[in-house]
Amino acid sequence: MSTTPAALHVPELADEPGLVHGFSTVAIGSVGLKHATDTDAVLTARRTFAGVLGLDGIELTTIGSVHGASVARVDEPGGSVDDVDALLTNRAGVALFATFADCYPIVLWDPERKAAGLVHAGWRGTRAGVVRAAVRFMQGEFGSRRIWAGIGPGICGRCYEVGPEVAEQFDAKFVREGAGDRFLLDLAAANRAQLADEGVKPIYDIGICTKEHYLFPSHRRHPDGTRFGAIVSIR
Repeated sequence: MSTTPAALHVPELADEPGLVHGFSTVAIGSVGLKHATDTDAVLTARRTFAGVLGLDGIELTTIGSVHGASVARVDEPGGSVDDVDALLTNRAGVALFATFADCYPIVLWDPERKAAGLVHAGWRGTRAGVVRAAVRFMQGEFGSRRIWAGIGPGICGRCYEVGPEVAEQFDAKFVREGAGDRFLLDLAAANRAQLADEGVKPIYDIGICTKEHYLFPSHRRHPDGTRFGAIVSIR
């Protein structure tokens, strides 16, 4: 009988020296505080998740997602950085953390400068260019010349139904007609295009849809407030 893993990684980045990253699965439980009825259980799940990645005792620094394109640098561990959708660091011992339920976690890694980032990209952040802003921040702040990216689990272009008011804000190549007056939006492709435009390569994609796969909570499948987490850290 197979058991659900506690965390998954972008396979191509899993053994990258100095980089720690992962996405918590339903085996760990919800790591989202916003809609939690049991705060202690959520905090325990977060500690478990950090421990699975070998980050026992490290205080998480949380992205206070606002679905925009603001980014921030983190030099000291802990707390929540509000009003941003991406955090970046070049300090060992800082663990960047955010929660998700269909939006995309995107890992950024500079193997030369040993700098890393975590991006929270929903449709609003993608439209605002949050991953583009994060890449440019790394280039300006850390002198990054080579940046790799890993796209984590999120709702795929077959499943992400939006109305015309959202669809019309995106290039037509990322949108297909859906049922009735609905459209299907490919957020992963839109973010890949932004990354490529900024010279990021390679770009890896874990290729797991949160709505199709039960390893991760999905707001579209079960809008119950449960969230999975992503952590990015430098060892």
